[in-house]
Amino acid sequence: MEVNCEGCAGCCIDWRPLADAPGDREHRGARPALDDTYNLVPLTREDVRAFVGAGYGDALTPRLWTPAPGDDRVTVDGHELAAIGDRPVFFVGLRKPPKPVAPFDGDARWLPSCAFLDPETLQCRIHETDLYPTECGDYPGHNLALDAETECERVEDAFGGERLVGGEPPADAGVLLGPQALGEKVFCYPDPDELTGAVERLRAGELTRAERARFVGVAAASAPGTAAIAPEKRETYEERAAGADSWVGQAAAEWANRREEGEAGGDDAEPGLAGAIEGARGAPPTPGWDDV
Repeated sequence: MEVNCEGCAGCCIDWRPLADAPGDREHRGARPALDDTYNLVPLTREDVRAFVGAGYGDALTPRLWTPAPGDDRVTVDGHELAAIGDRPVFFVGLRKPPKPVAPFDGDARWLPSCAFLDPETLQCRIHETDLYPTECGDYPGHNLALDAETECERVEDAFGGERLVGGEPPADAGVLLGPQALGEKVFCYPDPDELTGAVERLRAGELTRAERARFVGVAAASAPGTAAIAPEKRETYEERAAGADSWVGQAAAEWANRREEGEAGGDDAEPGLAGAIEGARGAPPTPGWDDV
């Protein structure tokens, strides 16, 4: 497996506004996602714990789904949610605040982008660190192992170029599907009544810090292969996530303000602001492509 990521970041941004005929696989099919985020990367339980432990609980956000025919389901805020028994199922991913990015050799645009993406270099700020998510490290190996279309190929179809350079899946491309994902990558929220109001805010992209932290606590306290939750762990991780104040959360708020000001005043998106908005708040630097 070999990929050419320079100038791309197709996995890390929502590039649908740039495409003439954008796909939307996450929001169609049997179980469409309830939110509108594109390419939300599912984190493992250990990933979630590591991010919270590193002070990045404010970088995490949940995903819920609409049930397929025959699924268990619960209704919250007037929306049916896919469930196991009476517990809504979800996973946790990395937030995608708006950032000024210029992928695929195009002009800079405000696009939802991974919280850890450097909008200037289009490189991941935590690549090759212990925090780099398992799913990101394995991608697109899982897709290749399942003979499914990769994001590299979608970008090639939409914008040309060669992104997927070598299409052989790695021998160790472990794929968590079905029951083995429960408690590892897919989690069960124990009390749907706690989600009243939060489900509608999730659909609108307006979850509060406390609401995101509730899901983080449940995911971090889950047990592999079951819907069981360790109450003390849940409380600990939820409190730590709710209290996180990292450069990610601070920058996400600033990026959102800058986008609103730019749209109101007609100012151009400027990736070079990354240093002032993310770097000055403590974001790790990226090497640039000459050193890769």
